[in-house]
Amino acid sequence: MLSPIYALNPWIIAVVLNTVLLTIALIAPKKLLTNAGLFHAWILGVLIWGSLGWQGYMVVLFYFLVGSGVTRIGLAQKEAEGIAEKRSGARGPENVWGSALTAALCAVGVVLGAKSITPLLLLGYVASFSTKLSDTCASEVGKAYGKRTYLITTLQAVPRGTEGAVSLEGTLAGIVGSIAIAFIGWGVGLIDVSGLIFCVIAAFIATNIESVIGATLQAKVDWLTNEVVNIFNTLIGASAAVLLALAWRSLP
Repeated sequence: MLSPIYALNPWIIAVVLNTVLLTIALIAPKKLLTNAGLFHAWILGVLIWGSLGWQGYMVVLFYFLVGSGVTRIGLAQKEAEGIAEKRSGARGPENVWGSALTAALCAVGVVLGAKSITPLLLLGYVASFSTKLSDTCASEVGKAYGKRTYLITTLQAVPRGTEGAVSLEGTLAGIVGSIAIAFIGWGVGLIDVSGLIFCVIAAFIATNIESVIGATLQAKVDWLTNEVVNIFNTLIGASAAVLLALAWRSLP
């Protein structure tokens, strides 16, 4: 029988590691997160490492670093045009959970759920971040470099930064982002090769559905903020990947 200390070991490591990173981030001159965002990221980091170990942590860390970097592409230009992320891209608590709530629920499900559904929950975990990085890359690259942007519902030309707008440059960047983070998930052993493919397909589906929501509902529904839309986006991506996996298993 495992001793209580051994059983708690991953959580002790999670607390110590994330506390060290939080301290470094608080004293760093350039902040990727607001102070409140840092504390919420600490909670998320502890939860992910405690539930999924270093493998799950690598996925969320990759998303955070790449997503934060992509947000700063063409930042001065986007700020001049009024289409940049608020606070010059520094993320707050709402951004942390808007991006990672679905993943956090999948991680908790791995700890609390039956072993038989663990592979599906791990797939959903990776797919949610694959979807979110796809959305971030598509949006930020499209706003910075999109030569022609079109409303996804009508294909009518619209200014860059319009809710629901898509561009070739942004779409390609989104696909690359989804592939990159799916490869991380595969590389650390959370998903297999078929799961990698499902993540990329699911991210493409969810990112385009998110654009449809932005074009049709977001301006009309007060509570449908960017962060709420992000939760729906990642939930759709995770669900789509799981459904693709179940459909694949059912094939003769």
